[in-house]
Amino acid sequence: GLLTTIACDAMGRPAYALEAAIFIAGAAIQWLRDGLGILTTAVESEAAARTLSSTDGVYFVPALVGMGAPHWEPRARGTIVGLTRGTTSAHLVRAALEAMAYSTADILAVMRTRAGRGAGGFSAERNAPLRVDGGATENDWLMQFQADVLGVPVERPDQIETTALGAAGLAGLAAGIWPNVDAFQATRKFTRFEPGERRETARAGAAGWARAVRATLSWARDAS
Repeated sequence: GLLTTIACDAMGRPAYALEAAIFIAGAAIQWLRDGLGILTTAVESEAAARTLSSTDGVYFVPALVGMGAPHWEPRARGTIVGLTRGTTSAHLVRAALEAMAYSTADILAVMRTRAGRGAGGFSAERNAPLRVDGGATENDWLMQFQADVLGVPVERPDQIETTALGAAGLAGLAAGIWPNVDAFQATRKFTRFEPGERRETARAGAAGWARAVRATLSWARDAS
């Protein structure tokens, strides 16, 4: 997963972009499907997550190829904690989805802090909606959970393949199909997910997530 945020100056003008790479996001669901066989299709993950009210303390840190931002630990490996005899495949699926949301929250927290250190007092707007794209965003449950964890709206475009859309937009601008960028942007529509009544519960789980991440990093760095 790739996360980009724009830092603005005191006049609200875009000044520079901050970008971070989360090595494994939606690929964790692919691993549960192809590696463990507990899903037939990635789409099934939404229904599985909805069968539970929580992960019952199960956390999945999907460091399957090491950890990217903000930890940058290549020796890290995937970690699942909190298993009990009551744990089912649905708990693992939901934990994988929650990991995407918590990882994104971790990255945004660092971006906001570092943007505030920029010259001229640049800062990332804290209440701005998060705009998302990519295959994982088709999961409505995940989008709502992401909004709840962050406490800000999440906006999903009607065309989730934004990279291809951007290339098409540039071609359209060059060909005169749209007179300017604003005209092109006006053609876009978004589904908006607002933080809901489960916001506090979702955010409370961040403490357990942080503990699971510490366990993963400790395992990676314990050379003895």
